[in-house]
Amino acid sequence: MRGEMAINIERALERLWAEAAATIPDWLPMRYIEWLPTAYDVALRFQADGKGRSNIYLVLLDYEDSRAESYGVYVGMSKYTPSQRFDQHKAGIRAAGSVLKRGIEVLTGPTLHLQYIKRGEAERIEGKLAEALAAAGLMVKGGH
Repeated sequence: MRGEMAINIERALERLWAEAAATIPDWLPMRYIEWLPTAYDVALRFQADGKGRSNIYLVLLDYEDSRAESYGVYVGMSKYTPSQRFDQHKAGIRAAGSVLKRGIEVLTGPTLHLQYIKRGEAERIEGKLAEALAAAGLMVKGGH
């Protein structure tokens, strides 16, 4: 993949997944997202004090059919793991419409440090993270 044009990144990622899927960590997104480094930078500004049972999570939203910006992000908080909560959204259980209709995958990497935190901290961080991501130019849903 090194040296390939960025335009061919989707094809290269498909090859990578086909050949090495079992060895790729869960937190690595399945597609190229131009603003992902920004999401990491913004999320790293937030820290939680102490341990708890709540988790902050991001879900990649697909808007290729309706907007100039192909992808957006949903910011959520739950006592469930990000992958469990994503599955609940997709099954219609307390689902946000944006995730139910447009959610593609959980973006675990940016919020790995915001897992198992106190509920009050999670509520505060969820809203502030959504605001910060929107201020950085991302199309954001959730975060309430």
